[in-house]
Amino acid sequence: MDHKSFNPAAFFCIVLYLINSINAGAYYDKNDGPLSYNYYDKSCPNLPMIVRRGVWAALKNDTRMAASLLRLHFHDCFVDGCEGSILLDDTKDIKGEKNALPNRNSARGYDVIDNIKADVEKSCPSIVSCVDILALAAREAIVMSGGPFWPVSLGRLDGLTANEKSANEQLPSPFEPLENITAKFVAKGLDMKDMVVLSGGHTIGFAQCFTFKRRLFNFKGTGKPDPSLNPSLLSNLQSTCPNVDNSNSKLAPLDIQTINRFDNSYYKNVMNNTGLLESDQALIKDPKTASMVKDYSNDPNLFAKDFATSMMKLGKVGVITGQSGQIRKKCSSVN
Repeated sequence: MDHKSFNPAAFFCIVLYLINSINAGAYYDKNDGPLSYNYYDKSCPNLPMIVRRGVWAALKNDTRMAASLLRLHFHDCFVDGCEGSILLDDTKDIKGEKNALPNRNSARGYDVIDNIKADVEKSCPSIVSCVDILALAAREAIVMSGGPFWPVSLGRLDGLTANEKSANEQLPSPFEPLENITAKFVAKGLDMKDMVVLSGGHTIGFAQCFTFKRRLFNFKGTGKPDPSLNPSLLSNLQSTCPNVDNSNSKLAPLDIQTINRFDNSYYKNVMNNTGLLESDQALIKDPKTASMVKDYSNDPNLFAKDFATSMMKLGKVGVITGQSGQIRKKCSSVN
């Protein structure tokens, strides 16, 4: 290799990926229910590298895309299962999820998945589902941001429809009480621990001002800020998100300490009353979740291990196999 073309960051990422891949053997057997960890080994052996290359290019241009791809995968799986419904455009027959309230003008990364799908189609036409690509892309985004590796079981099929109403009803809201959010996780076969662990995904990414602005000026109709919010953070956020309507779409980092790095700072923030969203800070107010927050704030390795486990569980929610779905040629439309 010409030393002038050597990219240390890329080399380190590849080495780290290989180490993580070897260590991941403790997680799984080759088969995982209806899914399989070697599903495309023969039909599309270059799939992992194609997805990795696409995510690397996306993050190189926009570091925020790591959080966006993770959120896209989460929002897909949480609405009627992991079947790629969030990727579908509206049609005369489908009122899809892209314009549901939790996704409208905030969900991102559709173009990244479309670009990766196009590259996959060149190598393996009509073989790999869009939902499998999304699941792999979310994993790659987290690994490239410094987070844990987890093996992704594959063989999901893409669904044939989407549902805006389901997205509005099933996705957790930052304004909901913690018990409501927990109930939504339980409805998907997940539990309170998964809820606390997956909330740690807020260690990367940004939130629009409207999702937390009432904490800054009129918390629960009091006309005053949320008294639990750290005063220094409050001042900074009021400057970023002034109490005017045109500030609603401005952005603030979910984790001000390490904005683009996937680590356990989220839990340290919650411990210090600097969690951005009400649903974040609520985790410290319930004794059952507060103990987990404390554990993860003290032990980054425990968080990494448990996050990987919960992501594996999330990726199995409501998957479609057999004759119930299809391999979409384009992720934004059914065949």
